[in-house]
Amino acid sequence: MGPIDPIEAAHAEAVWPLSVEAGWNQNVADWRFMLAAGRGFGCVGADGKWQASSLVLPLGQKLAWISMVLVTKDRRRFGLGSGLLKRCIAEVRDADAVAGLDATEAGRPIYLKLGFHDLYAISRWHLDRVNDDVVAPPSGIVVRPFVLADLPRLATYDRPLSGMERPTILAHLAMRQPGLAFVAETVSDRLAGFALGREGRFANSLGPVVADSEAIALALIARATAATPGPFILDVPEAHREIRAWLEAQGAVSPRGYMRMTLGEAKRLDDPSHVFALAGPELG
Repeated sequence: MGPIDPIEAAHAEAVWPLSVEAGWNQNVADWRFMLAAGRGFGCVGADGKWQASSLVLPLGQKLAWISMVLVTKDRRRFGLGSGLLKRCIAEVRDADAVAGLDATEAGRPIYLKLGFHDLYAISRWHLDRVNDDVVAPPSGIVVRPFVLADLPRLATYDRPLSGMERPTILAHLAMRQPGLAFVAETVSDRLAGFALGREGRFANSLGPVVADSEAIALALIARATAATPGPFILDVPEAHREIRAWLEAQGAVSPRGYMRMTLGEAKRLDDPSHVFALAGPELG
């Protein structure tokens, strides 16, 4: 493997073709945000084009997410991907943090050999459009569009339920695609859940969705997907059967899944009971 170079936010358009070639949904705005918020590492070929990429995204002082490990087709099987993955792991360990990632079925055996362990399974759902059925929130709960004044409350609500410290990510998503941003409140104005999302290369990605209960989360998901034209992608922990049933009733399909994994123990991260859709494998 050749030298490893830093990937900066200014390289977003140049490195984007790697995720396009892989068939992933990220757009240039995703790359630009991730590279500004985290640390990118990659390899450049003799032609000046990026041949491989990887990313470490901090989610607090004790947790960092590894993602975007990509190698262009004609440079695979030369150790680029494994070399970059090990570089990311070293970066996380140097920061005395726990590494997390979402593994595909093909990638999971590799991560297990490196010491990662399973937390929980995730299904990726593709939803073209939503039927006219309205999902009412539970009694005493109101779902409404996000407003700027809600922003400080999101991170405070999210942290103990998701196990992640990600105020920058939540603010970015809320401001980037406000049409997909909704909150749930009690009659006493206590925050009881939220849904955020973003536009992608070929579909809107809905998540994270964090809520007090699955019934509240389902009302948020139904409201967000009805408010914006599809198609949508949702990464839902397999434990949430009501959301799965609703998605199937809408004609959604789940062609693939992931396994959430960590290298070390991360407090609360193994409990998806209040996390109903993920921000995506690239954002944690």
